[in-house]
Amino acid sequence: MRVFKFGGASVKDALGVQNTLRVLKHEGVQNTLVVVSAMGKMTNAFEKLVATYTIPEKEIDAAYAFILDYHLKIVSELFEKEAAVFSEIEGLFDQLKSFLETNNSTDYNFIYDQVVCYGELLATKIISAFLAKNGIENQWIDIRTIIKTDQDYRNANVNWEATKQNCSSKIDTSQLCITQGFISADETNNTTTTLGREGSDFTAGILAYCLDAESVTIWKDVVGVLNADPRQFIDPILLEEISYQEAIEMAFYGASVIHPKTLKPLENKKIPLWVRSFELLETRGTKVSKGVSILPKTPCYIVKTNQTLVSISANDFSFMVEENISDLFNYFHKYSLKVNLIQNSALSFSVCLEDTFDNFTAFHKELQPKFKIKYNHNVSLYTIRHFDQKSLESIEQKGTVLLKQISRETAQLVI
Repeated sequence: MRVFKFGGASVKDALGVQNTLRVLKHEGVQNTLVVVSAMGKMTNAFEKLVATYTIPEKEIDAAYAFILDYHLKIVSELFEKEAAVFSEIEGLFDQLKSFLETNNSTDYNFIYDQVVCYGELLATKIISAFLAKNGIENQWIDIRTIIKTDQDYRNANVNWEATKQNCSSKIDTSQLCITQGFISADETNNTTTTLGREGSDFTAGILAYCLDAESVTIWKDVVGVLNADPRQFIDPILLEEISYQEAIEMAFYGASVIHPKTLKPLENKKIPLWVRSFELLETRGTKVSKGVSILPKTPCYIVKTNQTLVSISANDFSFMVEENISDLFNYFHKYSLKVNLIQNSALSFSVCLEDTFDNFTAFHKELQPKFKIKYNHNVSLYTIRHFDQKSLESIEQKGTVLLKQISRETAQLVI
């Protein structure tokens, strides 16, 4: 059994759906399970629908119409008017509309999961029907009947035993199967849940683990995993092979490689993961496995922008010790400030923070009476894995270095 995962960028329009057919014809379709994300930026569109729905007196018609028109346009470009898929898509939109009209819950996370899931359901219905139209028979699977979780909406925890049993009893591994990424269902009430950030990749990892797959392939619009973001660096190098551990390290520092929670189940069963281009099918891409740490051995650059560098010291000039630092981490957690770098001295404690939810002002206000705080907004955090002197110098030339931290394999600089 092979597991293929197609992200939103690969199925963003009719041409993307047609290209999915091309990929499967090239790779073969037997013993293959295909995991598909919502089309294009549809998850964002569904999130907007949820946001407008939860605000009293806010009109949701425009957000709903945008999603409907987007999918109907793709379907009309792929199928004749009398095709059965039109009624299937209409049925899914009727279900969505019914939920929006009858829901009594005010729990934002619950509402989010019940609404956003339709992005994946619609995408897989369209792709399954298009493959069948072109002579590729397949089984459409509602993944919510397979992956079972708790009720932690938007970040559900997998019940591995129940999920593994469902995989064994409900998935025919001899044929081509099409299913959704990101979504799942709670075991108690069977309501829809979602798996959190990078959920579709995680779905591929879950299914591969439970089915003892021979491999997982993630199809992207790049040739594989690169040593640097091509939007930030000239002539990045393709990494032919990286180990699970190296991929996890890179993801920890912010590289858009593969999320660690996707890699862990694969590592447990030594299932290799491939990152390949859905456009350049003859290319090998990148293999993530138990093998060599990184090939070729080259510096890898990871950039996090829009960071805030904060230096905190005690008002009475006392040492910054465990008690102070423990308090600070409680505040970081309280205000959802992600800590990406830490440096401690006798009198000050410095951190590079990511303020995703715009909470820094409130954080600063609460800490001001207790600590002296200096900060720089809009700094960039550069991480170099497997650095050398040349790579360090190339980053130092990008601006004023406010903080530098070096360990055996990793250098981090706040610029």
